[in-house]
Amino acid sequence: MANFPATRELPLNAKESALLFIDVQNFCVRRDGGEFKDVSDADIAGKYGYYFDRLEALAIPNMRRLQAAFRDAGIEVLYTTIESLTLDGRDRSLDYKITGFHVPKGSWDGKVVDEIAPGEDEIVLPKSSSSVFLSTHVDYLLRNLGVRQLVLAGLVTDQCVESAVRDACDLGYLVTLVPDACATYSQERHDNSLKTIKGYCRQVDTATLIDEITITRLDK
Repeated sequence: MANFPATRELPLNAKESALLFIDVQNFCVRRDGGEFKDVSDADIAGKYGYYFDRLEALAIPNMRRLQAAFRDAGIEVLYTTIESLTLDGRDRSLDYKITGFHVPKGSWDGKVVDEIAPGEDEIVLPKSSSSVFLSTHVDYLLRNLGVRQLVLAGLVTDQCVESAVRDACDLGYLVTLVPDACATYSQERHDNSLKTIKGYCRQVDTATLIDEITITRLDK
């Protein structure tokens, strides 16, 4: 029988790892993005206040730190965004059509936010469903890149991020989730998601993960 890891709690091997940011884009980060442009100021301050505060104060700053550290360590950084392959969104999943999520091909809404703008040779994959593994060829790409350990961060914790965690695990990747580089619409939803997917991934905070890859690089 082939050897396989006995635990998910393994430090990253830089040569077999990648960082994937989920849906950190204008559509769902900016106040004037498509998800929120028709939402009242009262609801932005109330219903979505926690979300925007967490993005600004915690999640996006940690994403920037992760991006810089992984680039410095020579680890692949990838991005996926909600974006149709068509202008009218006819290729979207049924779920996105019912939800009303429509990000036309090539639109500003579909761009990764400037704070973690992709480098010129980094991969960006448009997706039209919740899971990046269903509506893109990310699995094919990761295998071509030799990736076995996948680090995930992004938006939102209990929807697209959670979907990616589950699918990546089932496809045979060792998954590391970075909870303080993720956000959803309430602390309760965030915490519930982390509990639900605990069995699919290891969960490591930004500072600890950066220390881990720094130590690993110095040991080489």
